[in-house]
Amino acid sequence: MMCLITASLVPLAFKETNLVFSAINVVATACFLLDYAVRLMTADMKLKRGAASFFLYPFTPMAIIDLLAILPVFTSLFPGLRLVKLLRLFRTFRVFRSFKMFRYARSVQIIAAVIKAQRGPLLAVCSLAVGYVLISALIIFNVEPDTFADFFEAVYWATVSLTTIGYGDICPVTVAGRIVTMISSIVGIAIVALPAGIITAGYMEQIKK
Repeated sequence: MMCLITASLVPLAFKETNLVFSAINVVATACFLLDYAVRLMTADMKLKRGAASFFLYPFTPMAIIDLLAILPVFTSLFPGLRLVKLLRLFRTFRVFRSFKMFRYARSVQIIAAVIKAQRGPLLAVCSLAVGYVLISALIIFNVEPDTFADFFEAVYWATVSLTTIGYGDICPVTVAGRIVTMISSIVGIAIVALPAGIITAGYMEQIKK
């Protein structure tokens, strides 16, 4: 399944299609359909909720990912459906096939267990980051109202500054705005580093277990 998932993602790296890519998509989709059907039929073995398992399983996170990985086949079965072809959305859904690897990759399962175990501290840090982004955006939006067309641009700037990426497409031009930017970037380094430390500590604990 890991090899099949990887192979099904290869065509997404090319704009054109050919017979080989089409064959890969058909085989992969058929296998994913069979996998989804078998998992649905044996849902009670995993959820252990009796008859309700067959109704609850389609709404579990991995089942939703499985379904999104299968949906692109409808663009080839029903080419006349214009709505499903908007922005090549269904073709993009093939990317969700990469998430199917979570079910089979041991390293990903360990990371998922770490995030689950450390969800409290991680949620606290995420709340701190979101709060800091909004506060920084409010400050810069009022310090330099001429630079930012709307509040969303200020939020975008604050997010980029928080992560210290600095694209440079939107930047303050006044002295006060640049001072706010420097402070935001410095504090952003500390906030961004916190999740890395939490996950690293949790990962070491999980490895010991």
